[in-house]
Amino acid sequence: MQTRTKHILVLLTLTFITSLTSVNRLYAQKDKFVVVLDAGHGGGDSGNRGNGYFEKDIALKVVLEVGKALEQNPDIKVIYTRKKDVFIELYERANIANKADADLFVSVHCNSVANPKPFGTETFVLGEKNTGRNFEVAKRENEVIFLEEDYKQNYAGFDPSSPESTIAIGIEQEVYVEQSIVLARKIEDNFIGKAKRKSRGLKQASLLVIRNTYMPSVLVELGFLTNKSEGAYLNTKAGQQKMAQALRDAIIDYKKEIDQNVGSNILNPTVEKIIDDYEEPLVYKDVTFKVQIAASSKDLEPKAYNFKGLSEITKDKVGKLYKYYYGATSDYNKIKRLQNEAKAKGYQSCFVVAFKNGSQIAVSDALQDASN
Repeated sequence: MQTRTKHILVLLTLTFITSLTSVNRLYAQKDKFVVVLDAGHGGGDSGNRGNGYFEKDIALKVVLEVGKALEQNPDIKVIYTRKKDVFIELYERANIANKADADLFVSVHCNSVANPKPFGTETFVLGEKNTGRNFEVAKRENEVIFLEEDYKQNYAGFDPSSPESTIAIGIEQEVYVEQSIVLARKIEDNFIGKAKRKSRGLKQASLLVIRNTYMPSVLVELGFLTNKSEGAYLNTKAGQQKMAQALRDAIIDYKKEIDQNVGSNILNPTVEKIIDDYEEPLVYKDVTFKVQIAASSKDLEPKAYNFKGLSEITKDKVGKLYKYYYGATSDYNKIKRLQNEAKAKGYQSCFVVAFKNGSQIAVSDALQDASN
């Protein structure tokens, strides 16, 4: 009841304020833009140990790199939930952000899964989409409460294994979800464009660490330690600096957009760009799927700089037009993820096409012949 009352008061207060002033003026009322950086796990909680790496160490090193870079900006104040290898309760991480009246809360983690093949970044915002692997991520990250002495009291009977419990906590931060999505999209775009990493997209899940933060909040998964190549990359100083730079630039870009109130519609970002969970390959024999992103009379070089940073561009001349495609694969699930990436880059009208024996065929016809 106390939490519900607090949520209603926050919602009414924010509604009243936004009726009087723009979002940029709301943030401008404070002297500095406050960012709380949260390195996941710590102390006796090592996080995942994929390939022998320590999630808690990698997350902390990246967070410290992000913070050091942000502290160079005189308009930004950085607060850390931890700066060394100590265990901080999940509820206390949120308390730190709330007491600081923070503008952003960014929690940094590394992913893991039993299958060693998946790789790529993911950024989570709070929500009720707890089906499939999203629920497994939420369950894994939330189970850390069992390391806390008074977890039953602090979390009011919350059960990480219960989908009903994870659905219930999504209401707490509903008022901030849209702005969280704006930040999350910028983070994933930077992972693709600046860090040159594979993005698995934006996700929604009920995560305790961002349950009671009353500000835009995201949980970032830097990659899979259980993937041999990606785990090794994230364990290097160069890899950590690349990921930190992408995060820093996303935060600065978000602040700039809030200050100017330009670019994306801050109060109404499109949620449709949230990418679905990772799915096993769905391969169609002798079929090649591509994402058609444009058709033009202009003959452009199929280079990333001509297509908003997208690589793997091909083109075909059909009549007087040149058709431009992103990606090429026999895996239908993969091409749908590539389509979402293209949409996130601004190609909202892009669509999937299919080819067989060098000729274009209807996608519906191609989907009739699964080989797996």
